Amino acid sequence: MTGTGWLIENVRLVTGTEGETERPGWLWHKDGTIAAIGGPEEPVPAEAAHATRIDGKGGWLLPGFIDVHVHGGAGHDFMETDAEKWETIARFHAGYGTTGLLATTVTATKAELDAVLETAGRCLEAGFSRPAARLLGVHFEGPFINVKRKGAQNPAAIVPPQPAWLEDWTSRFPGIIRMLTLAPETEGALDFIEMLVKRGIVASCGHTDANWSVIKQAADRGLRQAVHTYNAMSPLHHREPGTLGAVLTDDRIMAEVIADGEHVHPAAIELLVRAKGISRVTLITDAIAAAGMPDGEYELGGLPVIMRGGTARLKGGDTLAGSTLTMIDAFRFMVRKVGVSVADASRMASQNPARQFGIDGETGSLKAGLRADVLLLDEALRLERVWVGGEEVEPAGTPPR
Repeated sequence: MTGTGWLIENVRLVTGTEGETERPGWLWHKDGTIAAIGGPEEPVPAEAAHATRIDGKGGWLLPGFIDVHVHGGAGHDFMETDAEKWETIARFHAGYGTTGLLATTVTATKAELDAVLETAGRCLEAGFSRPAARLLGVHFEGPFINVKRKGAQNPAAIVPPQPAWLEDWTSRFPGIIRMLTLAPETEGALDFIEMLVKRGIVASCGHTDANWSVIKQAADRGLRQAVHTYNAMSPLHHREPGTLGAVLTDDRIMAEVIADGEHVHPAAIELLVRAKGISRVTLITDAIAAAGMPDGEYELGGLPVIMRGGTARLKGGDTLAGSTLTMIDAFRFMVRKVGVSVADASRMASQNPARQFGIDGETGSLKAGLRADVLLLDEALRLERVWVGGEEVEPAGTPPR
């Protein structure tokens, strides 16, 4: 909608600003931008008189979620180099509150990764035909990982870091790779991290058997993120703190977590939040094609996956294969099971990833002048309405109005 836009009143505002919890108020957005925001005592601008008025009924107004680690959903995967399928994934996740995402790959051949970048370039240039989560770029999860901690990644495609590949990717597809996950203990990885940093790519550790010392060296060279903390990394031991120990104690590293109750116990997530602080934890889904689909057989990176009861595992074993999580469920899990506040869960789902990827001047919080990436939740944290850049997307499961 353009012109007068929407005026959302009678809500508990969670702006995402550090140190701020919640406050009663209203928000007006039009033409894709938050035009004004205020408390009950502040008058609504006269220009908003003809806006579509929405009574929030005491619910929550939050910034849209940003998922920087998501492989797919609604039966499709970002390794499928088809722009229409990418749009289907982006629309699916928008229905669960995601307003921005990084299309995440699995370990694959260079030719397959080239094709992903080509598809991303087309989607970024043309946009999606219908309102959907905004594509922010690509996250390469692999192929420069450690086979010992491969998890649900295909070992046949694992290779050491390849500087020539990076040079080719960044020259042909500038600005599209936003994050790359690697194992810092592999040959040439520390120098490769410096190459990533110089090209504006967030260097992340994952699927790694690195010890504490190597992760600290990697952070010295520019490592700034840890994917799905606790999962597929060397664990904490009191004589060798491992990757996990370094991630828990190094404030330079942002820690992702899959808050679904399957990948990490709530008490371990609480420990992570206590160790890192609210500002250094990011919620992700790690969702695969099976997200939003019935139980059955699926694929992840060419590997067969079985989903039962909403949990996906590699066929013939017990290895978790991504998740079927959505961001709204991760957010609610943090509030209901881990015990963080709504405001803190919101920061982990929105403001923290926006800051990490340098887009906090555009989105990730509720401030006048930022993109109208806005979520309306009821008092019970059910998702009521979603706006992506001011365009409304129906929340999943919402009957037609």
